[in-house]
Amino acid sequence: MERRTVFQLGISALALAGVAACSSPSTATPGGTTSTAGNAGIRIPLSNIPVGGGLIDANDKVVVTQATAGQYKAFSAVCQHQGCTVGSIEDKNIVCPCHGSAYSIVDGSVVNGPTTKPLIAKTATTDGTDLVVT
Repeated sequence: MERRTVFQLGISALALAGVAACSSPSTATPGGTTSTAGNAGIRIPLSNIPVGGGLIDANDKVVVTQATAGQYKAFSAVCQHQGCTVGSIEDKNIVCPCHGSAYSIVDGSVVNGPTTKPLIAKTATTDGTDLVVT
């Protein structure tokens, strides 16, 4: 091989490595969600979101709920009282373990204080068998 050809192959390999390093990898989280960097949002299999309940993804700080069949909602998992991450969904309420604040799975409104502000809503859209949260 000529020296020029080897040099061109080396430059091509470096360019490909740079493209691969800048791509948006997907990573699975413990809640069964898939986080994708960039504008793609957080993908959660619809089958992981129970009717009358929901799922908390503490890694991505998001709560998704399905109060009634097919009606999906998404909220920030950050409690509006003092910034703790909500910890459970009980009796159709999203509950913060720090001070007992509770929010409705229907709309994120306050059910029980000390918080006075609802959870911050996020956009949730279905895409095939997934819910995409942005």
